[in-house]
Amino acid sequence: MYEVEIKVPASLGTVRDRLRELDADSVEIRRQRDVYYDAPHREFVETDEALRIRRETALEGRNRAGDEPADGESVRLTYKGPLVDDGSKTRSEHETGVDDGEELAGVLDGLGFEPAATVEKRREYWRFRGFTVTLDSVDRVGEFVEIEREIEAADDIGPTREAAIETLSTLGLDADDQVRTSYLGLLLADG
Repeated sequence: MYEVEIKVPASLGTVRDRLRELDADSVEIRRQRDVYYDAPHREFVETDEALRIRRETALEGRNRAGDEPADGESVRLTYKGPLVDDGSKTRSEHETGVDDGEELAGVLDGLGFEPAATVEKRREYWRFRGFTVTLDSVDRVGEFVEIEREIEAADDIGPTREAAIETLSTLGLDADDQVRTSYLGLLLADG
């Protein structure tokens, strides 16, 4: 599985208004707290990988499938592989739900993985033209729009990236402003 993603800095109010004008589907708003881990056997910063535990709390809306109210906290473990495309933030991604985030943190600790940093953000999810569009307000980093779609085959990366660029343009955003650095990288670079 690949996640084709383009992220650009943006004024969230302006983009939100444009999404409404275009009748995009507002799905939900969540608060996310991502704890990123360093591996004992290699440097994720050098390999451009990431391992995180994400805790999400619904603030309002429906779940992302759109079929029931969003509520409570969820916990997910995510591994992101190195970038595989020069024109976007496309990478392989593996994610699964977790019943107990504290126990998972204990497992990672027992295996020698150490918390590296925590990224917190308010994230609005929208659906538009087959993409998930997120409006992110990231604590200590800034405001960004991400457009993404999951695909199965590497052959679909290029066409999906081009469709994402077109969709960004419709929203009044320029893919040339793309930021390929993760929120973690931006946070750490800011000190």
